[in-house]
Amino acid sequence: MALTVMNLNVEQITRLGLSQPAAIALAQRINELSSSLTTEKLWQVISKDILTLNHPFELHLFLFDAVFFNWDSSKGPPPAWIPTDEIITSTNITSVMRELNIKSYDELHQWSIQNRDSFWELMINRLNIQFKVAPSEILDTSSSSESPRWLTSAQLNIVDSCFQADKDAIAIIAQPEDNNIISTTYGELEALTNRVANGISDAGFVTGDSIAICMPMTTECVAIYLGIIKAGCVAVSIADSFASDEIALRLKIAKCVGVFNQDYISRGGKELPSYEKIVSADGPAAIVLSSNNSETVKLRDGDLEWNAFLSDKLQFESIPRSPDDHSNILYSSGTTGEPKAIPWTQTTPIKSVADAYLHQDIHEGDRIAWPTNLGWMMGPWLIYASLINKASMGLYYGVPTGKGFGEFVQNAEITMLGLVPSIVKAWKNTNCLSGLDWCKIKAFSSTGESSNVSDMLYLMSLAGYKPVIEYCGGTEIGGGYITGTLVQPSSPATFSTLALGLDVVILDENAGEVDNGELFLIPPSIGLSQDLLNRDHKEIYFDGTPRDKSGIALRRHGDQMERLGGGYFRAHGRVDDTMNLGGIKISSAEIERALNQVEGVSETAAISVSPPEGGPESLVIFTVLEQAVSLEKESLKRQMQNTIKNNLNPLFRIYDIVLTDALPRTASNKIMRRELRTEYRG
Repeated sequence: MALTVMNLNVEQITRLGLSQPAAIALAQRINELSSSLTTEKLWQVISKDILTLNHPFELHLFLFDAVFFNWDSSKGPPPAWIPTDEIITSTNITSVMRELNIKSYDELHQWSIQNRDSFWELMINRLNIQFKVAPSEILDTSSSSESPRWLTSAQLNIVDSCFQADKDAIAIIAQPEDNNIISTTYGELEALTNRVANGISDAGFVTGDSIAICMPMTTECVAIYLGIIKAGCVAVSIADSFASDEIALRLKIAKCVGVFNQDYISRGGKELPSYEKIVSADGPAAIVLSSNNSETVKLRDGDLEWNAFLSDKLQFESIPRSPDDHSNILYSSGTTGEPKAIPWTQTTPIKSVADAYLHQDIHEGDRIAWPTNLGWMMGPWLIYASLINKASMGLYYGVPTGKGFGEFVQNAEITMLGLVPSIVKAWKNTNCLSGLDWCKIKAFSSTGESSNVSDMLYLMSLAGYKPVIEYCGGTEIGGGYITGTLVQPSSPATFSTLALGLDVVILDENAGEVDNGELFLIPPSIGLSQDLLNRDHKEIYFDGTPRDKSGIALRRHGDQMERLGGGYFRAHGRVDDTMNLGGIKISSAEIERALNQVEGVSETAAISVSPPEGGPESLVIFTVLEQAVSLEKESLKRQMQNTIKNNLNPLFRIYDIVLTDALPRTASNKIMRRELRTEYRG
């Protein structure tokens, strides 16, 4: 392999923040190393032995670009982390390969998609999924690959698989904002889960009832989620950040007969009312937890305070369910202005846990943190990925963008940290994590929105250069379809593999295979949804899609993906009118529905745009004002932002407003948002 020839300029290095003596010493050492090391090895030495968090990140980025200046892109994007033989040998993937006598990762992936029933049987056995009645068959595609039957004739309750760790092992490490860490053992969590399940039964709820959870991700929230499912009911996940109208819509779609809630939510030093949003939403009977706020809330008739609801009985026999029975209802963006209600079945979590086991390489005793909420799929994912893999989950109750969260990661000794790229950008912009020791982290994972090289390289540097497992999928997948591994090099902001057990094709508008286009899934897979509560599932995912070479109907997903050299991929956002804002999926129609009510506004078109270098999407609103109305742009932006806060979600931030005389439309009067995106980037 060719060696890297370096000739670092001392003046350039001093401009990046080093003193002249330090710059001279650094340049001399790297120039000497470059004469005897390959490009990859040189960067490994620089990143592991030379660069530290005391060096300005601009220097890290400069050296990364300098080392890989002449990199051959046909080999893929430059690797910022390369696994050692020791790391590769220790992974779950390598263990699976040994069992199957498979010699390479590529061969393993091919085996997993060519033998899908055997692959999922292997994972079910490795994860020790518990059955009350074992399946007679893993996969039955006799009807169609679009609607296969999984685990024929089986009976199970997925919560039974969550409590196989030692009773004294740590299940949850939690920290309220500005407070001490509290640990909960598996035995304690199971007891609390059983008290919830008994309370549900005592309150008169019956098997199949939909019960919502609209509260922060706390230890109690996890036990409530598991207790609902263990009692044979369906957990309906609603993000507590939504406004009352959006909460009401989700409660109605799922026909909820109860809701768990908290009186106030502590966030960033503020106490935000939560129970009153349930009241305003005219929600069903509520079980209300206290946030220990000095104020007390008066409950409606029929609502229960948490301690009055909670049973004293510590044992509960889980209710048997069929594999395709609903366990959880989650919501994702819908192009009609109403969110899609996506059911998770008793089998969906198997996909989440298998991904974590294989791709994030979660082992028994690991500690996983992922700032999230039950309203997004990563909330349930975190619960199952931690507990069924016998790991611990880290829950921080405060805002994750400040130093407090970084200290929690350090003190809780987190080994795998997941996040959305917007959080990384906030850390990088404020340098709030200086002085922290994240040496326990083995890997990061990033999902929810597109990332860029600079931010992900910064993230890797926070733990002495550990890999970032990019993870892209969806609520209707139960996990990811494209990701990374710890047996392959990690290149910032790119994917190194399709998820094991899944295959895709990338097509152009004429259904021809291309390296940059719309991505379609090739079913079947455990985790892929087969119905929606408020949509025609076949119409959404299969109508009008082409078939693959073997005649299987391709499944629409809506992501634009680029195939790079060396088997890598890069995401380019959505091809439809869905956007990711801070890791939350929402459709243009949902935002427009709210903003079209602003006084003086005739109509709007909401689009998202990504920076040229990649990264999180920003919300841009094209606006047509009513005739003879004149509004100052900044004033209109404030009104619109306030409308989004009160009617949708305060986490959605408007980046820009463009005033226009008219919106481009198709012959059938549909807004041409793709044209607006092109115009704005123009």
